[in-house]
Amino acid sequence: MKSPDNPLLGATTSVQLFRTVIVLASHLRVGMDQRLADIDLTTQQVAVLTVVEAAAEPPTLGEVAAVLGTSHQNVRQIASLLERKGLLTVVVDVSDRRVRRLDVTPAVAALFEGRDPADHRAVEEWMSVLSPEEQEHAVALLGRVLEGLRA
Repeated sequence: MKSPDNPLLGATTSVQLFRTVIVLASHLRVGMDQRLADIDLTTQQVAVLTVVEAAAEPPTLGEVAAVLGTSHQNVRQIASLLERKGLLTVVVDVSDRRVRRLDVTPAVAALFEGRDPADHRAVEEWMSVLSPEEQEHAVALLGRVLEGLRA
């Protein structure tokens, strides 16, 4: 389990990469959670809103779960909370009453219109240790890993 150089890392490059990504993800999530605290949202909740808003048509709970790599139950819990906050509607699918579809409310655009630029600048600052070319390369490489996991 331990590497003599760094106990967080492992003996193989794959294990080192895995552990580094996990720790990085945790730091990024905490940083964004802190930024979102003033509007009483979490990174996970905003991720659900982002996926729903970007969809061509209102996605199902299962579709959102698949995009985020999480469980249907987790998305259902987050969607229920966002619905209570007035940011999301959950409606029964007209063609299959067992399916629930999600849609953002106009409150989402109003909430993020003024803050998106500052949040995006913060993310750019966090990533600024990498050149734009390195960032593009990282996106491509990690995207391939994600595709492999989804396959």
